[in-house]
Amino acid sequence: MTPSAGNSSVRVLLVEDDLRVARVNRDLLERDPEVHVVGSAATCAQGDALAQALQPDLILLDVHLPDGSGLGLLRHWRGQGRTTDVALITAADDEASVRLALAHGAFDYLIKPFTGLRLAEVVARHRARRLSAAGGVPRLDQASLDRLLGVTPATTSTLPRGIDPHTLERVALALAEADGAVSAEEIGERVGLSRVTAWRYLEHLVREGQAQLDHQYGQAGRPAKLYRHTGPSASTAP
Repeated sequence: MTPSAGNSSVRVLLVEDDLRVARVNRDLLERDPEVHVVGSAATCAQGDALAQALQPDLILLDVHLPDGSGLGLLRHWRGQGRTTDVALITAADDEASVRLALAHGAFDYLIKPFTGLRLAEVVARHRARRLSAAGGVPRLDQASLDRLLGVTPATTSTLPRGIDPHTLERVALALAEADGAVSAEEIGERVGLSRVTAWRYLEHLVREGQAQLDHQYGQAGRPAKLYRHTGPSASTAP
């Protein structure tokens, strides 16, 4: 099953032999109401079977499993032509494991322990890659390819102080996926930021012409500030 470009729902398969860690990761992921953990496997064999049966959008894969290596399972999937986004989540912190994972097509690599925010970043990058890959365009320019690969352009070094390029990408993506104008508080809840931090990033997008500011009148006190993506809504993308 291939998710549509306008569908921000993410179906996740966990392959993790530590049941406590799997439960914690599930709880962290499902803080986002549009992320659904559709299966959990404790071995390579179970992970392979569930990947075939469930066709998840995103697989979070441990390296050290009772019946083999997650790296071998990843290599097996790529050999079969399976292009599902796979992120390694593991205590394996040696450079050789990281290089093998990337060589076999892992799009991200998290070393335990990690923060909930870093795990949310995996989902955000998956969504961004999915949107970049959608649309049926036969050829890619370099900017589009960089977005698909998750490469941060060198021009981000000119961002104002206090504006992180990865956080900016997540805020811009959340705004593009929103149905109409939204508040800084709503974007903050979606991305995992405080209202003030989300507001700062949204104001930067307004200054760059990537968002527009609307005011909601008719209520007591100051008018509410609402932000709208200036391009086509992600929910209406072809």
